[in-house]
Amino acid sequence: MSTIVVLGSGIMATALATPLHDNGHQVRLVGTHLDREIIDSIKSTGVHPNLKLQVPEGTEAYQLEEAQEAFEGAEYVMSGVNSFGVDWAGQQLATLLKPGMHVIALAKGMQADDEGNFTILPHALAAQVPEDVRSQVTWSAIAGPSIAGEVAVHRHTSVVFTNPDIAIAEMWKKMFETDFYHVWTSTDFVGVEVCACTKNCYALGAGFMQGLLDAMGEEAGDLYVNYNYGAALFGQASIEMQQFVSYFGGDPRTVMGLPGIGDCFVTSMGGRNVRVGRLVGSGLTFSEAKAKMPGVTLEGAAAIVVMGKAVERLTERGVIPPEQFPLLRHLYEVVGLDQKVDMPWKKFFGTNGSGVN
Repeated sequence: MSTIVVLGSGIMATALATPLHDNGHQVRLVGTHLDREIIDSIKSTGVHPNLKLQVPEGTEAYQLEEAQEAFEGAEYVMSGVNSFGVDWAGQQLATLLKPGMHVIALAKGMQADDEGNFTILPHALAAQVPEDVRSQVTWSAIAGPSIAGEVAVHRHTSVVFTNPDIAIAEMWKKMFETDFYHVWTSTDFVGVEVCACTKNCYALGAGFMQGLLDAMGEEAGDLYVNYNYGAALFGQASIEMQQFVSYFGGDPRTVMGLPGIGDCFVTSMGGRNVRVGRLVGSGLTFSEAKAKMPGVTLEGAAAIVVMGKAVERLTERGVIPPEQFPLLRHLYEVVGLDQKVDMPWKKFFGTNGSGVN
C-alpha cells in the first residue's frame, strides 16, 4: 500500500480517490484556501458537497495549514488544482516536496508570454519548485475523457498517463488501474498536454450548435437539429489540434486517441464550456453569456484567450502562417474580443475538405 497526497479537493481530484482506494492505497486530500467548506464537510460527514457522494472509506481530509502533516511519509503527490491554480500549487509544492517524490498533475491548459512562447502546465507547475528539488522529482500528467462523477461511481473510464520516461508512467498506471479505470501510457508528454488544453477550446465552440438552434425558436422544429454544424466544427478542431501538437514537437497521432478526439468528444457533450458556448451561439456576446453564469470557472474560455493571443503574436512574428488555426482564431475573436459568432467556413479543411492541401 502507498500513500498519495492530493493537493486540491475538487471533484476530479477527489473522484480519483476511488480507483486508488480500490487498489488498497491511502489517500490524503489537502484542500486549497478555497476548499475549506469541502474539507470541513468531508471531515464531519465523509461527503464531498460538490460530488454529492461519500468519499472512499479511509480517505483523510486536511486543511491547507495541515499540509505538512499530510505530506509526512508520502512519496506520491497528485496536483489536483485547475489551470488557474497551477502557479499557486507549484508554490505550495516548493515547500512540501522532497527529492525522490513523484508528482502527477490534472490541470488542463496552457500559459504563454507576451512573445507567444507557450508553457505546458506541468512545466509551469514544476518551475515554481527550486531546481535542486525539481530535478530530483518526477513530473507526470493525466489526460483523456474523464468525467469526475462517472469515475467516482465506477463507470468505465479510459485515460492516458504520460511521462517522458515510460517506466514512470507505468508506475502510476499500476497504482491507479482497476477493472473500470483503464489506463494507457504515453511518452508524448508535450503532445498529450497540448491535446488536454486545446480540446477545452474547441469544446466551447461545440455549444454554438445548440445555441443557434435556440435562436431559431419554434421555427426550428424538433425533427432536424444542428448536427451538421457541430460535426464540421469537430472535424476542423481535429485538424487544428494535430497542427498544434506538431508545432510543439509532439506526435500528431496522439490527437486521434484518448487525449485528443476522445477528450474533445466528452467535453463537447456538456459542462460549463458548452453551456457558455450555447449562450453565445444563441446571439449573446461572450461577456453577456459569462454574466449569466456568475462564479463559474470557464477553463475553456481562459485557454482560448491564452492560445488566441499567442497565435496572433506568433503570426506577427512570422512563426505561424496566417491561414493556420482559423477556428481557434475565430473562437478568440468571440471570447477574447467579444465579437458575435460568424463562422469562417471557407477557411476550414484546406482546399479539398481533408485538411491537407
